[in-house]
Amino acid sequence: MSVAVVIVAAGLGTRLGHPVPKAFVEVGGRSLLAHAVDRVVQVPGVDQVVVVVPDAFVEDTWALLDTPLLTVVSGGADRTASVAAGLSVLVEHVDVVLVHDAARCFTPPDVFEAVVAAVRSGDVAVVPGLPVIDTVKEVDADGLVRRTPARASLRAVQTPQGFDRVTLDRAHASGTSATDDAALIEALGLPVRVVPGSDLAFKVTTPDDLDRAHAVLTTSTTTTSTTTTSTTSRSAR
Repeated sequence: MSVAVVIVAAGLGTRLGHPVPKAFVEVGGRSLLAHAVDRVVQVPGVDQVVVVVPDAFVEDTWALLDTPLLTVVSGGADRTASVAAGLSVLVEHVDVVLVHDAARCFTPPDVFEAVVAAVRSGDVAVVPGLPVIDTVKEVDADGLVRRTPARASLRAVQTPQGFDRVTLDRAHASGTSATDDAALIEALGLPVRVVPGSDLAFKVTTPDDLDRAHAVLTTSTTTTSTTTTSTTSRSAR
């Protein structure tokens, strides 16, 4: 099975409060999108990386990202339309499609690998997720609690979400819009499997999230530098 990753980066990200679309905001001198692609290209078996961006940023994206796997397309009016634009340019031999948010730019490669493995084992739709820590209330339009779902059964879903290509194409052909592609599969009455996600797969949405991204990158850089120094010292003995 050949794998393609559609990275959704077409949103403006107004809650982040930057003059450029969210995916192009920089952390450590590189855009969130570039950090996301760095991790995607480390995943074994990926043959194509499709990046969906605002129309005005298509040319900039070609110049920004340096990988022979790259395809860049303009996004649509909403997330579902943007994913559909990415699906429209997939190469013919792709069987497994991962849909990933550029804003989850530090998602580790092993999460991608777990999602791909589950699709290859026969699941038509797979999402990574983490157990919900807080108690969650369902409320009505007046702000009154309707019910309290059992926390043990809840998961905070992340990306990449992985799919059998034929099934995902079918879901998008239905004409339904949703906040994630797994919901389109659910609407078809098909099962969606959840695999373990990662704390590093958090979504950069607010200024506080951006601060967290800076902290993650600083910690990662410091750890890498310390490991390299330690290895060099041992080699010199």
